[in-house]
Amino acid sequence: MAVLVVTAAQVLSGANAETVTKITGVAVTAGQALYLVAATDQWALCDANLSAAGATFVGIALNDAAAGQWVTAQKGGTITLGAGAAPVNGTIYVAAATAGGIAPAADLASGWYVSIIGVGDGTGKITLFPRNTGIVI
Repeated sequence: MAVLVVTAAQVLSGANAETVTKITGVAVTAGQALYLVAATDQWALCDANLSAAGATFVGIALNDAAAGQWVTAQKGGTITLGAGAAPVNGTIYVAAATAGGIAPAADLASGWYVSIIGVGDGTGKITLFPRNTGIVI
């Protein structure tokens, strides 16, 4: 498997969505995984092989934004990532080693911090269950 190919225009929050809005410190595209930079209180792209902090998944961007603009991130509930992403029913998804990427847990590799994003439902959606373990493989 590989990093999900998310169609930004098809990213939609579900009726049960839990969201939070903050300024982003980097350019963000809807559907990318985010972490919070504590020193600046701004979003950045989650990356499983960046650092323990940089791999700490907080939410998925619901809108595109340039650095310095507002981004709403979904941190709980069901999110649609589009037909291209095609999350597999029952598959656990994690923060990928590609900045902002979402990958199946089967792709975890040496040097990655394990940050669980959620579980695919087979209809283009993931139910978000963020769990940041701080464990590096």
